[in-house]
Amino acid sequence: MNDTSSRPYFLTFAICFLLWLLLSGSFKTDDLIAGVIVSGAVSIMTARRLSILNGLIITPGSFISLLRYLWYFLVELIKANFDLAGRILSRKIPITPAIVEVQTSMQSELGRLLLANSITLTPGTLSVDIVEDRILVHWIDCPDRLDLEYNTTRIAKGFERHLKGFLK
Repeated sequence: MNDTSSRPYFLTFAICFLLWLLLSGSFKTDDLIAGVIVSGAVSIMTARRLSILNGLIITPGSFISLLRYLWYFLVELIKANFDLAGRILSRKIPITPAIVEVQTSMQSELGRLLLANSITLTPGTLSVDIVEDRILVHWIDCPDRLDLEYNTTRIAKGFERHLKGFLK
C-alpha cells in the first residue's frame, strides 16, 4: 500500500479510536485493547469507501487553520443572517435571485464538498451542483453583472482561503 491508499485506513482508525476513548472514558489495558480491535475492524471494513479523507492536510498548523475557518464561518453566518433578516423585514423585500457560477481552486473532493456546504449554510446562498472546478449557486441578491470572477470573490474566496489551511 502506498501513502495515498493507506491514509484513509489510518485516519479512520485514529478517528474511531479517539471516539472510543472519549465514549469509554477508560484507559484500562483491556479497554484500550478492545478499542484498538474495534477501531481496526471498522477501519478495515470502511476505509476503502472513505477515500474522500485523502483531502485532509494533517500538520501541526492544520488544527489552527480549522479553528480560523470555524471563526470565519461563524462571522459570515452572523453577517448573512442579519442581511437576510433585513431583507425580509423590509417593505420591498429587495432580492434579485439568480443562479450563478463560482470557480473553486479546491483540489480534493472533500475541499469542494466543504466549500459547497459552507456556501449553502450561509443564508442567502444555496449550492445547487458541483461540476469539476465550478459550483452552481442560487444567490438571493445577485448584482446585475454575472461575472465569474466577481461571483467567486463575493461568495467563495473567503471560505477557500481558510479551508486551504487543512484541506487540499
